[in-house]
Amino acid sequence: MLFFKLMHEQGASDLHLISGQPPALRLRGDLERVKYKILENDELKAMLYEIAPEDKVKVFEETGDVDFGYEIPGLARYRANFFMQKWGCAAVFRQIPSEILTAEQLNLPPILRKLAMLPRGLVLVTGGTGSGKSTTMAAIIDIANKKRKDHILTVEDPVEFVHKSQGCIVNHREVGTHTKSFGAALKGALRQDPDIILVGEMRDLETIALAVEAASTGHLVFGTLHTGSAPKTVDRIIEVFPEGEQAQIRSTLADGIKAVICQNLFKKIPKGRCCAQEIMIGVPAIKNLIRENKTFQIGSAIQVGKKYGMRLLDDHIQEMLDAGMIYADEAYQKANEKARFVPYLKEPPDVMD
Repeated sequence: MLFFKLMHEQGASDLHLISGQPPALRLRGDLERVKYKILENDELKAMLYEIAPEDKVKVFEETGDVDFGYEIPGLARYRANFFMQKWGCAAVFRQIPSEILTAEQLNLPPILRKLAMLPRGLVLVTGGTGSGKSTTMAAIIDIANKKRKDHILTVEDPVEFVHKSQGCIVNHREVGTHTKSFGAALKGALRQDPDIILVGEMRDLETIALAVEAASTGHLVFGTLHTGSAPKTVDRIIEVFPEGEQAQIRSTLADGIKAVICQNLFKKIPKGRCCAQEIMIGVPAIKNLIRENKTFQIGSAIQVGKKYGMRLLDDHIQEMLDAGMIYADEAYQKANEKARFVPYLKEPPDVMD
């Protein structure tokens, strides 16, 4: 498809193909229209069905939604999502780099590189869609793959970064293709002698419960959530459980939590992208706050825990802004405490912010 070549040439992260509209590419965070005719539903459907596996086409026709991985050898891999909308079918393709960026290339702090060598526990990488969670996690898994002699098992929907077995044996399982669900894969994982388990998305009670259990029974578990700060991440995990089980899960999570990395991507000046990260490490003070249901104090604990490699997201945003790496309006938009960045804006913010 010519659109994939254009995407590659332009350095776009996403391709949008929507009935009733011309194609669009996401470049440095912004959607840009492609100079092309409006896509008609029948034409686009034929185009999409040409690249989708038969079983995925069937799911799409039955449900109106489907996810799968798609690869063009020699070009790139893509995370594909087909969906129905008012004017017909539509699809969004997220490009997954064929090359896994290293921790050095991403300039990950030393504390994050050490996470790859943990013997057990739960490590969460969080943030919104397109915040670079998968890229960060892939770099950490890459360290483990090179330096350890263990079994790494990933469960994803779909499989994104493909790790070739190096020091470790790596097995990738795709939900809907190799296993029925995240829950089914995690239940099976405990019988497959894994040392490291990567859970592509902890999206429901069963998946979260099984991931926490695996981390508490001697496995190193990496997972992702769509949360914007470390305290919100902890709260999200606990609140998904019924009220009567929350005290127990709070204790189990406190015992197993090793780190939470919350991140967001920014347009870098003059070009490119850069990442701001909040880092929470599971030191005794943090564990006690989780156990005692005082997650509202986690932010303060992160601030005073810099010697352990911890930092708040807004502090990292401030560093990048002061260094002239990012724009003030985007710093304001993506900060947790927006008032801190109001003085940097050329115009007062909208009251709706």
